[in-house]
Amino acid sequence: MSPSSLAVVVLAAGAGTRMKSTTPKVLHPLAGIPLIGHVLATAEALGPQQTLVVVRHEAERVREAVEEYADDAQIVHQDDVPGTGRAVELALEAVGDDVDNVVILSADVPLLDSETIEAMLGFHRDAAAEVTLLSTIHDDPTGYGRIIRREDGTVSHIVEEADADEQQRTLQEVNAGVYVARRDALAKGLPRLDTANAQGEKYLTDVVGQLAADSGLVHAVVVEDSWLVEGVNDRIQLQAMQRRLNTMIVRGWQRDGVSITDPESVWIDLSVQLDQDVTVLPGVALEGSCHIDHGATIGPDCTLSNARVGQGARIQRSVVDSAVIAAGATVGPFSYLRPGTVIEEGGKVGAFVETKNATIGKAAKVPHLSYIGDADIGEGANIGAGSITANYDGVNKHRTVIGPHAKTGSDNVFVAPVEVGAGAYTAAGTTIRRNVPAGALAVAPVSVRTVEGWVGTHRPGTASAEAAENSRTTPDSQ
Repeated sequence: MSPSSLAVVVLAAGAGTRMKSTTPKVLHPLAGIPLIGHVLATAEALGPQQTLVVVRHEAERVREAVEEYADDAQIVHQDDVPGTGRAVELALEAVGDDVDNVVILSADVPLLDSETIEAMLGFHRDAAAEVTLLSTIHDDPTGYGRIIRREDGTVSHIVEEADADEQQRTLQEVNAGVYVARRDALAKGLPRLDTANAQGEKYLTDVVGQLAADSGLVHAVVVEDSWLVEGVNDRIQLQAMQRRLNTMIVRGWQRDGVSITDPESVWIDLSVQLDQDVTVLPGVALEGSCHIDHGATIGPDCTLSNARVGQGARIQRSVVDSAVIAAGATVGPFSYLRPGTVIEEGGKVGAFVETKNATIGKAAKVPHLSYIGDADIGEGANIGAGSITANYDGVNKHRTVIGPHAKTGSDNVFVAPVEVGAGAYTAAGTTIRRNVPAGALAVAPVSVRTVEGWVGTHRPGTASAEAAENSRTTPDSQ
């Protein structure tokens, strides 16, 4: 079957009320990608001439997601007539006359792979069937449409749970909701659908019965791994699917040479890239477009989103969001790297440090208890503990520049815009309001006044006063 003869219809019009969410069901994320994104990727892998997505509930939000993951897909709006049959009927109106077969997928069945669908397509072609569908065997088929077969193994019809009798409800082969059908067969069957059923909907499954009754050939291909065709209807099913997919992702990276010491506590999005000999310790979440280079160690207890980590870098007990960490750099513990942070080769961001839109130069250090925002820290510079860049004047953000090999004292405040020159020093407790020339020492003039006996006078009877009194040395004791 040539790709040019194929169209794919993705059904994404449902409200998904069982999710109990303001987010449309098909937009809930699975390994960092919305459910519909997984299905669109599968559709694209089939190489169809057309991909059509049927929307209704929160149509604009779903359309935006479709454009992100399949910008060439066509949007079809379902009208007030409910049911999957009506959805496909409307989509078929937009399918080109040169299309021979139509694959129908559900946007809430994200784990189904293109290889399984291609096998179904091959069977459909070889059998010269009008419709071929996927089925699977469930120990508890409650809620699923049951496959009714003839003695020769072909499909007679599908009966929905709400319309099934007691004997039919005992059947364990269920409809997976994935079909390939000849375009002309759909064009013949869909206009004949009605809503005379328990749900008051146009069932796509009724087309199967109609075509079979007209002596059309309908087959069902059984999928042994039922999880491939499981749908998501509530958050419990979504979490179970997330766990299964994450296990597959983690094992895949382990086979590719990544050390993951506690797979049960590590979560990795599909879009993450890991090089060989990366070590991922317990309690790590890698999200978005993270790329971790050879030999880096992440964890324990880290969350990285859209981060780039260089060879041999080390990050522990920290949060990293849209930051770049070069080879040999170290981060943490308990640091927060916000978007725009760049740590150059061998740089250090230590304990309890927050950075934002800042560059930490090669081998430069921000060891602890500091906020560095909108700043450039030069090569080899060292920032003293408890320092902050006061980058916001209430209206605009300004930049602080610390020159190469500068040494700044503890408890400094850099009131931006301000520059500290190359090799300069600043004394502890200094507020830097003016530029410091290269090689200079900046010291804030401070005069300390001592008031003898203040505690005894103003806090008499306290433990402090007693301690002060006891510490005095009398002439007789000397």
